[in-house]
Amino acid sequence: MKLLSGNSNRTLSQAIAAHLDMPLTKADVKRFADNEVFAVIEENVRGEDVFIIQSTSYPANDNLMELLIMTDALVRASAKRITAVMPYFGYARQDRKTGGRTPISAKLVANLITRAGADRVLTMDLHAGQIQGFFDIPTDNLLATPVLAQDIKEHYHRGDDLMIVSPDVGGVVRARSLAKRLDADLAIVDKRRPKAGESEVMNIIGDVEGRRCILFDDIVDSGGTLVNAAQALMDKGATEVSAYISHGVLSGPAVQRINDGPLKELVITDSIERPHEVLTCKKIRCVSVAPLIGEAIRRIANEESVSKLFD
Repeated sequence: MKLLSGNSNRTLSQAIAAHLDMPLTKADVKRFADNEVFAVIEENVRGEDVFIIQSTSYPANDNLMELLIMTDALVRASAKRITAVMPYFGYARQDRKTGGRTPISAKLVANLITRAGADRVLTMDLHAGQIQGFFDIPTDNLLATPVLAQDIKEHYHRGDDLMIVSPDVGGVVRARSLAKRLDADLAIVDKRRPKAGESEVMNIIGDVEGRRCILFDDIVDSGGTLVNAAQALMDKGATEVSAYISHGVLSGPAVQRINDGPLKELVITDSIERPHEVLTCKKIRCVSVAPLIGEAIRRIANEESVSKLFD
């Protein structure tokens, strides 16, 4: 087995390698003067089971091209099996046609990865579970829920006042799964989105007065939806509001909004490399998913069940 990493999240790749007690395969992934991507694998991989760890987060197009080019290099180097390990799957929010003459970019990206030569995909908390069906190769979608649930147990003592909240109707299944693990009540924020990137909170489904609320979702991008939902919960009488999010995209003014908003804290995973402003924000805390991904890689390499991780 070999572990390979591009430039998207070296910190997580090194943590996964440390968990598996094996080094990252030597590779040089760089740019030509015109910004074209070049990759060379500096170790023999003939007949090897290779795992490429590469989140397609910002800059999404650069990181995606690195993944595709490294995959092509491995195919031409006669690797036995290539698994694309994508802790964060970019373009996942474009999983359906939202209007006339619009693309389904998640399907396009799935096609690109497959045609490049990947034999398997390992990812975490896809925005929509049905994206697994976009691939014509085996695809494992890990869940960060057990990791985040354990962190909640450690930092938020159990009590009748703890409530899990879905920030929109589409995330109810995800939030219900966490609430079940914690034996907590569930509430839902009913919102309307006037246009992409903007949200308007309309109503809170559930009695949150006097409750410690934890918003639970897969992605936080600009932070607008999260902050609006937190404010709506506080207005309805919640004593405090925190948020647990799998993928901290945190683009644009997100960090400033989190700092200035009513959230007590935001907890994210390290599926995406955190920039300096996120690392220094006192309201943002990170939980590592390296052991989860590392164990999944070990199970795939040994032909063991991945789903038993969540039993």
